[in-house]
Amino acid sequence: MADVAAIQPIRRLLIANRGEIARRIQRTAHEMGIDTVAVYADGDVSAPFVREADIAIALKGNLPAETYLDAGKVLKACKRAGADAVHPGYGFLSENASFARSVARAGLRWIGPSGDAIAAVGDKLAAKALMEELGVPTLPALEVKEGPGLAAAARETGFPLLVKAAAGGGGRGMRIVQESEDVAEAVASARREALAAFGDGTVFLERWLTKPRHVEIQILGDNHGNVVYLFERECSIQRRHQKIIEEAPSPAVDATMRARMGEAALTVARRIGYTSAGTVEFLLDGDDFWFLEVNTRLQVEHPVTEAITGLDMVREQIRIAEGEPLGYAQDDLSITGHAIEARLYAEDPSNDFLPAGGSVHEWQPDDGSARFDSGIESGSDISVDFDAMIAKVIVAAPTRREAAARLARALERTRLQGVTNNRDFLVATLREPAFLIGDTTTDFIDRVSPGRRRELSMSEKRDALIAVTVYGQARRREGAKVLGNVPSGWRNTFMPPEAATFRVGDVETRVEYRSRRDGAFDVSIGDNDYRVTVLSQEADGVDIEVDGRRFYAAISQCADQWLLHGPGGDIELLELPRFPTGSHAAVAGALVAPMPGNVASVQVANGESVSQGQLLFTLEAMKMEHRITAQRSGIVSRILVEAGDQVDNGALLAVLEED
Repeated sequence: MADVAAIQPIRRLLIANRGEIARRIQRTAHEMGIDTVAVYADGDVSAPFVREADIAIALKGNLPAETYLDAGKVLKACKRAGADAVHPGYGFLSENASFARSVARAGLRWIGPSGDAIAAVGDKLAAKALMEELGVPTLPALEVKEGPGLAAAARETGFPLLVKAAAGGGGRGMRIVQESEDVAEAVASARREALAAFGDGTVFLERWLTKPRHVEIQILGDNHGNVVYLFERECSIQRRHQKIIEEAPSPAVDATMRARMGEAALTVARRIGYTSAGTVEFLLDGDDFWFLEVNTRLQVEHPVTEAITGLDMVREQIRIAEGEPLGYAQDDLSITGHAIEARLYAEDPSNDFLPAGGSVHEWQPDDGSARFDSGIESGSDISVDFDAMIAKVIVAAPTRREAAARLARALERTRLQGVTNNRDFLVATLREPAFLIGDTTTDFIDRVSPGRRRELSMSEKRDALIAVTVYGQARRREGAKVLGNVPSGWRNTFMPPEAATFRVGDVETRVEYRSRRDGAFDVSIGDNDYRVTVLSQEADGVDIEVDGRRFYAAISQCADQWLLHGPGGDIELLELPRFPTGSHAAVAGALVAPMPGNVASVQVANGESVSQGQLLFTLEAMKMEHRITAQRSGIVSRILVEAGDQVDNGALLAVLEED
């Protein structure tokens, strides 16, 4: 039994993070009777996590380096708010040993492992060395030093290889290299990205396995020498080395493998006196596994572990920091059912998953059995300065197949419109036969290639066009300035039908409609005619019957864009104006930004001849670098941006003329 006198309750917790993880920590803290303090960048002033905190302190700045990565500002905020503890969440300062020590020196409780434990294994190179000493299998790795010797280090590591940041995680500061001539640029790019994301540009080379599984063991330790592992998660569905679907338990891990990997994780935890939550990650291939890294923090995917164990990971972290023992041993833990998490990102799967910041016009999570951890609401802006994740959606079920089906349905029934996102891709992945049988190696996306976007059926397009047409007609009638008492569509002579033209995807469709004396509509789309009855009209949708089939569609409008959520999910339609508008696409040889972001570098000059595939610009968005290359050979006749500029999606960067 714990010594009650030794327990020091936390009364006010500062959360040194933002978005969904800040809200998630707030939720548990408030349930435990603990006040919370939010810190925020200028652009986050109206974010839900700021409003929901008991106290919020401005960090005065926009970029990560001048806000959430500024340890001095965060510590001053602690003092100003009267906080007695700090929870770092994940990312930013969560694996910064110096910051953890500074928090402790300031007399505050740090919700995480000690600074010494972070230093021992938080650095990936140090962790590898420790694992080798403990006899855990590791992949060959070499730190990249300044100066000559890079080519030799690459040859010694072997190809393909991975350039990897020694600090942080989340796929940032990582580059796969197939050929020796690409190593130098990959190292430079990874260093810049790691420095921007974690404040540490140290990188190393590691041998790259092409088709393993990514399996991690969740550990938890208290300050009384007790340590357990909470089984495994599989996180093999990845793009750009970032996880997008995680599950627990792994479909490839049996009881024997689980015990082997769990004991390996506990070996290192006991060696360094690990406390709080942490994750030991492995690459798994058949019966063999190799140590990958230790994440000395709460993981993004922790909810799936919570779902199968019944433990609240943030609550456990807080209890440990207050001085309580775990209160359970390894044999007390068991797995119940199966859980899967999908990460909703503001990105375009059809455009190589490039980030797509913007405004979220509609956000209505499904009200079924899924758990939603989100940092947004309708009207939220997704900034290019931070991570592109919108929300995590988690489902637990008795079986893996049922969990996948429930999660796919929850995603389909969620309304998320106004910002390009990966929801349709996630649904397609969850319903892929290869996923359902557990064939989930890290090359899954390239090998299986799930659908990048939902292909609408003819009936879905028809229903959407009809619903928007009659809804828009009613809205216009309600706003009529004259003859407001005249029935809609009334004419004193026979006139042609009213019409509107919409674009759904790349297809333009003309819809003609005429009101009837009984209040119904005759609608024509192409050669097909429909009888439409409006059963009820609301401010945010319409309940209609089309040729005897009834359905409801939630509808909103943003300029010429109609946002509809019907039985099949989200659909967006563009109502075309009477006259065409100009665009950069009309400029011959136009090179446009594929996403919003900051121009990190300009690699060419006006008048320069370039070849196909040559690097022209580097854009930085969502804390990652993206290369803009020439799609053909030519001469750069105009450059319209310079390093440091912030550009919107589709902004004209340069004009490339033929030789």
